[in-house]
Amino acid sequence: MAKYVPETIISVTILLTVGLLLLINKSFSELKLLQKLLPEYSWLIHGIQNILGYSTVFIPGYLIFKYTRKINYLERPGNTTFSFIIRACFGYEELPDHTTASPVLATPNKGLLYDAFLLTFYFLGLQVSYLVWGVLQEKVMTQDYTNSLGEKGRFKDSQFLVFVNRILAFTLSGLIIACTRQPRHKAPLYKYVYCSFSNIMSSWCQYEALKYVSFPHQVLAKAAKTIPVMIMGKIVSKTTYEFYEYVTASILSLGMLFFMLNSGDENNGSRTTTFFGILLLCSYVIFDSFTSNWQGVLFKQYGMSSLQMMCAINLFSCTFTAVSLLQQGSLISSFNFMTQFPKFCFDCVLLSVCSAGGQLFIFKTISTFGPLVFAIITTIRQGFSILLSCVIYHHKISLFGVFGIFLVFLSIFLRIYCSYRIRKRKKPIVG
Repeated sequence: MAKYVPETIISVTILLTVGLLLLINKSFSELKLLQKLLPEYSWLIHGIQNILGYSTVFIPGYLIFKYTRKINYLERPGNTTFSFIIRACFGYEELPDHTTASPVLATPNKGLLYDAFLLTFYFLGLQVSYLVWGVLQEKVMTQDYTNSLGEKGRFKDSQFLVFVNRILAFTLSGLIIACTRQPRHKAPLYKYVYCSFSNIMSSWCQYEALKYVSFPHQVLAKAAKTIPVMIMGKIVSKTTYEFYEYVTASILSLGMLFFMLNSGDENNGSRTTTFFGILLLCSYVIFDSFTSNWQGVLFKQYGMSSLQMMCAINLFSCTFTAVSLLQQGSLISSFNFMTQFPKFCFDCVLLSVCSAGGQLFIFKTISTFGPLVFAIITTIRQGFSILLSCVIYHHKISLFGVFGIFLVFLSIFLRIYCSYRIRKRKKPIVG
């Protein structure tokens, strides 16, 4: 019986902590009364509820991690399902390869014409995926839906959209991994929890921000996240940067400041450039900066493929959001909204398809043509996104706003050019 003591303690820990956290979450849900009195703070209450939901997974997991380290559980013999799960989550597990006769994702070298065709295909795939995704994102969060009975409704639960996006991305990446040759996976699964949480929060802040700022503001905020990424790179991965990177980041931030302070949306002035919108955009940038830097650390340390990274992160993202939605009762209400408004259901599915497809195009573009080509494509996409949003949703931008946009994209292209020139100088001369 003694050998089952650790498993018993772990099981009891899970039951007690989850039960206690559920009670806390239930008590906090009563603050919906406060939400009705102060509707402008609803985003904050929703955010706290979401984090409390994630804590019912994160806190028990943390306690188990500390306990297994304390008793050296990973060094003990055992071949049970329970011990395998613990070792996969907290230990250094070498999982078997997924192999097939011919890898689907292998890209043969067939000459310049083939490369040109492939680049065009990836370019169009990225543009279509993320342009449609951006337009749908703004539509879902800011526009009313009308059903066959003439009833109107507006969807408000950003977390449900994150959940649906992650479900499809996890399924798609999992299927491709099952059908292709992948490197041996060595990372303990808990390592993905940190960037999964930051990825969820960045997406949630992105959707919530659209309730307070226009889509062009959000796109420019994404473009202007260079300085936070550099700061996070210094903190997380001890990265050093060139002088031109600091200069271009400063120009970019100045352009973003011009745009944020001197552009407006006359049709919806109360929701544009408010304090809450800027706060959510800043939160998005911070979380997103941590995500990319932590992923970089994992790639260097464990050498997994991009698809393995995508699958593992989305697995935890699905778990976090599903648990939180079930606790809040939002999962059922969101599905009811989908059945009540079929157009929303179509938009939601298409949004998820574009998000998952866009992720795959990102991975393929970077692996085939490198980050420089991908950066140029992304810059062009951001410009198209702002233009398309202004045309469809009639956003108006002042001359100072246009100048701000010019500075933002000038700094990005300058950064790409300087990066290219420095790499070319460092390349050894043959012969």
